[in-house]
Amino acid sequence: MTSTRVFHRHLQHMPPVAVSGKGVYLTDAGGKQYIDASGGAAVSCLGHGHPDVLAAMHAQIDSLAYAHTSFFTTAVAEELADQLIRTAPARMSHVYFVSGGSEAVEAAMKMARQYFVENGQPQRTHFIARRQSYHGNTLGALAVGGNAWRREPFAPILIPVTHVAPCYPYREQLGNETPEQYGQRLARELEGEIQRLGADKVIAFVAETIGGATAGVLVPVPGYFRAVREVCDRYGVLLILDEVMCGMGRSGTLHACDYEGVVPDIMTIAKGLGGGYQPIGAVLAQRKIVEAMSSGSGFFQHGHTYLGHAVACAAALAVQRVIERDGLLARVQESGARLEGLLLDAFGAHAQIGDIRGRGLFWGIELVQDRASKQPFDPARKLHARIKKEAMARGLMVYPMGGTVDGRYGDHVLLAPPFITSDSELAQIVERLDAAIRAALSSS
Repeated sequence: MTSTRVFHRHLQHMPPVAVSGKGVYLTDAGGKQYIDASGGAAVSCLGHGHPDVLAAMHAQIDSLAYAHTSFFTTAVAEELADQLIRTAPARMSHVYFVSGGSEAVEAAMKMARQYFVENGQPQRTHFIARRQSYHGNTLGALAVGGNAWRREPFAPILIPVTHVAPCYPYREQLGNETPEQYGQRLARELEGEIQRLGADKVIAFVAETIGGATAGVLVPVPGYFRAVREVCDRYGVLLILDEVMCGMGRSGTLHACDYEGVVPDIMTIAKGLGGGYQPIGAVLAQRKIVEAMSSGSGFFQHGHTYLGHAVACAAALAVQRVIERDGLLARVQESGARLEGLLLDAFGAHAQIGDIRGRGLFWGIELVQDRASKQPFDPARKLHARIKKEAMARGLMVYPMGGTVDGRYGDHVLLAPPFITSDSELAQIVERLDAAIRAALSSS
């Protein structure tokens, strides 16, 4: 293929043409196979071509593909909502279905704002989020996100949002602090910002439970989110947890906040919800959020054409049933321990690997020019892009990014293989990644 009418992400580069997928592999038009070690963008939790999911989608298409939610609900949407609430954190009562993660964050923000309008606190207008975060590419989601290079061109048209420090112990925990003390310090920073804005002016604190693509799998220190929850409760601020990338089993528990012992007021999910078989995302809301609207206006002032799409719901329901039936959360924990060991063996003493961090099948590797000083590479080197190119040449899909440290400096590689990945495939992933990193480092 020499020309395209598709508006691709990169307009000076034509990507390979994917023609088929099976298990953890994708195959291009030239017949080359790639191990999908990042699940695309941490999406393909069951890999590709899972027969149970395909059968559920076919059955739904045969009966009903689409019905607009201003006229109808569908049995499959109701079943999926029941499944998600049955397995949700405490006090979650309802699910709002959308078509992806950015839409979920956008809906969550509007839901939070309307909650306060409905209960007589319309003066609450501010959101607080974190630097080096990512919440999506729609304008509201981009505003709460802290990904500097994504925000910069659109900054003049974004709503004002305050960004506090991320939970980034490799870079920002002080030498004389324990992890718990570091988490408490971050919670105090959040509290200070709430007080600065006005204790009755803040709508919500928005955070990824485990930081995703922007800084490369930032795992919270023990007690951090419990301290954050306490601060939010003290000032009546909602806690919105973004689990679009880290949730739905990716970190070894169905919801990443389960591990933290914290329940958000509103939570966003996507990616692993439908495993890439159809575009779908969702917002899970606590009962108090729903009751404020049902006893007030009776209407959530939001909506999209493809809310609760029947085929998307059928795919997601099948994905979630397979995860539960096949005990894949336990498998993620076991495979995650195996992957951690492989990464430490390969990169633990590597001169240019500064940090290896993660949980379950969600791992980040941060590259540095010097381990002692943690100095990142010159951004002009575009090391992350070189690693991606070298990995693809070796039949490996990983998710490298730049700007890890501050939006400009730093490089990392994110790994998020399917939950069904075998031990031998995990070993191949690390072996190919090792070769790709070494080739990228030596090519400049």
